[in-house]
Parts: sequence; C-alpha cells; structure tokens
Amino acid sequence: MADRNFLSGRLVLLGTIGLILFLLPHSIALKEGDCEVCVKTVNTFVDTLSDEAKKDTKRIEDEFRAFCKKAKNKEQRFCYYLGGVEDSATGILGELSKPISWSMPAEKVCEKLKKKDAQICDLRYDKQIDVNAVDLKKLKVRDLKKILSDWDEECDGCLEKTDFIKRIEELKHKYVKTEL
Repeated sequence: MADRNFLSGRLVLLGTIGLILFLLPHSIALKEGDCEVCVKTVNTFVDTLSDEAKKDTKRIEDEFRAFCKKAKNKEQRFCYYLGGVEDSATGILGELSKPISWSMPAEKVCEKLKKKDAQICDLRYDKQIDVNAVDLKKLKVRDLKKILSDWDEECDGCLEKTDFIKRIEELKHKYVKTEL
C-alpha cells in the first residue's frame, strides 16, 4: 500500500512538472501591446538595412550602433539596454543581430531579448493627451506639466494645479487647432 501511495505521489509530481513545462513558453510569449518600443524600433531599424547587410551579423551590429547615434527618447533607451550606445553598461547586440540575419520577425526578436533583459519590454511610449477632449481639472499635475513640456513651454511661478491649468488655457490657442 505504501508503494502505491509513493507511486501516485510521483505521478502527480511528474504531471505538475509536465504542465509547468508545457505552459512556460506561453507565459514568455508577447501579449498584445508588450514590447511596443522594441518591436517598433527593431522594425524601423530592419527597414534601414540593405538585403546584403541583413545577412552579416557584424555589419548588422555596426549599422545598429550608427542607427542608435540618431535615436532619441525611448528608442535611445532601447539602444542603451542592448549596448548600441557608447555609455551602455552591457552589450547583447548578438541577441539582436543573429535573429535579424535569420529574418526573424521583430516580435520574436523582442521575445528573445525579453528573456535576456526584461527591462527591454518595460519601455512604453507616452500617451498623447488631447487637450480639447480632456477636462484639465481632472488631470494630475504631472500630466499638466507634460502638456507644457510637449509644447516646450514653462510655467514660472506655478505652485498650484490651477496655476498650471491657467497657463495651459493661455497657450492653448497657439498649440491646439480647433475645428469649426
């Protein structure tokens, strides 16, 4: 009887391990909207490569470094994570160049990169705020500051939320097109 319980316990353990191994690849796969910066940047970069360059991993890495010199904002941060800029702490460009040389789709490339460094998929583009469609009083001060920053404007002496709203209302006519 003891042997039977031992055997059934082993079967349950084996079944559980099998289920985990079966489901693991599905949990690593990208979901809709995951790695948006990675996917867009990889697609943009691959579109700049010639057919000949796409076959040579060393050339892909060199081209990526050149691509990163012109990158800004989130794309620049992506380059930093991969080692495409000079001040990068790490370098995993091989994880980008090899899959590209195999013509792997950007989503799959980003899946592989996510396994190496999860930060890569944490990058997200900032949402644009439609000043006409939103009630400024319901926004956070951080969002109000972002609106002004996007317009390259400042709010000197602004301390309260109402000060930021007042400044946005003053500048709105310069930056927001209203439809008749």
